[in-house]
Amino acid sequence: MEFVHIPVLLEECMDGLKLADNATYVDCTLGGAGHSSQILKRTKNSVVVGIDRDQEALAASKKKLKEFGKRVIYVHDNFKNIKQILEKANIQKVDGILVDLGVSSYQLDAEERGFSYSSNSKLDMRMDQTQKISAYDVVNTYSREQLKQIIKDYGEEKFAGSIATKIEKARQNKPIETTFELKQIILSSVPRYKGNDGTKNVQRTFQAIRIEVNSELDGLKQFLIDATSVLKKGGRLVVISFHSLEDRIVKHTFKELATDCICPPHLPVCVCGHKAEAKIIGKMETAKQEELQQNSRSASAKLRIIEKI
Repeated sequence: MEFVHIPVLLEECMDGLKLADNATYVDCTLGGAGHSSQILKRTKNSVVVGIDRDQEALAASKKKLKEFGKRVIYVHDNFKNIKQILEKANIQKVDGILVDLGVSSYQLDAEERGFSYSSNSKLDMRMDQTQKISAYDVVNTYSREQLKQIIKDYGEEKFAGSIATKIEKARQNKPIETTFELKQIILSSVPRYKGNDGTKNVQRTFQAIRIEVNSELDGLKQFLIDATSVLKKGGRLVVISFHSLEDRIVKHTFKELATDCICPPHLPVCVCGHKAEAKIIGKMETAKQEELQQNSRSASAKLRIIEKI
């Protein structure tokens, strides 16, 4: 399957990065290189450090960006290690950083990757295929309480307890091996009524398991702090998130980074000594109608920008 990627909020991202020639940018989620190809095309002599956990994505990007030669540095790693990645590349400060959080269209559409409940495949959901833990392990080895907590916290699913109970009961007979098996268990766990056919419950549960498998929220706040620290003065961090849990972390961390004092409100004087490192640029942006018509997956995308001061 070809690694096709429609870059979300493309123009907003390019504007947000304040593209310039002879600059260094980091694309933390290189994917199909939709954003990076435009950064390279719209600048002269600028370099992109392209990071991705998915080796298939990196291989596809190398083909797509071949014409740009040494202007691209490819890195197979977790973008949360941005400080170590740049240190290894002998890069001290960068002009802009872009991160497109969440699962890519290719990963969702590739049946064998086991991200989607729309096709029947082995439970996998690993963004990095070299890691050991997969969705199969989470579903079949986590305790009922662990599953309930994950589905409740990461899926914001009100029937988390019922779903966890049904999973625990089902796997006593045989391991839960496929996406359709899990989907049917979820559907049998939730009440049906007008306006709810169970699809949203399946969607939220799959999201929760995917987040757990890939540790998507772990260290996200620290990454945002680290990314801001490696920006040059005036450099920008552009973040696209796709669900409320991610966006909440981005919103609150950006607010902290842009605030002098972060002491609890009840303290009469500041004791934290915190100084703002950045300023928030504009308001949170979402996809415009034209983009929504071309790419339905952009519907939940939220864009936030911060600039180093």
